[in-house]
Amino acid sequence: MTTRLKKNRKKRGHVSAGHGRVGKHRKHPGGHGNAGGQHHHRIMMDKYHPGYFGKVGMRHFHLSKNQYFNPIINLDKLWTLVGEEAREKAAQDKSVAAVIDVTKHGIFKVLGKGQLPAQPVVVKAKFFSKLAEKKIKEVGGACVLTA
Repeated sequence: MTTRLKKNRKKRGHVSAGHGRVGKHRKHPGGHGNAGGQHHHRIMMDKYHPGYFGKVGMRHFHLSKNQYFNPIINLDKLWTLVGEEAREKAAQDKSVAAVIDVTKHGIFKVLGKGQLPAQPVVVKAKFFSKLAEKKIKEVGGACVLTA
């Protein structure tokens, strides 16, 4: 912004430039940044940022995320992995069950949300929830555990 448009131009000739004579405009009267969170700014921290200070839980040394990597898929999205054409093709011949290997798509666990179409399907995964297993078997399918 050019100097002539700045608010300070209007304040020329007025001694304190809108910052008052008594309180004075000093550099950082409350401290820089987050200073005083446990002291003079405690009320603000407690009110607007509860739980900011302190610790919670246990420490986990050498946390490797691989052990907890467990992508999931729900039953209602199961057929989207192979596509609509594959589902229609499998629906025509119900004597042979379609095989969906979710581990090939980078998914480890199958959960039981939603409904499956009434056609048999063999699902291969590392983990199944109880509900998913029950619903897959209800439509005449099977759950195969893979390593």
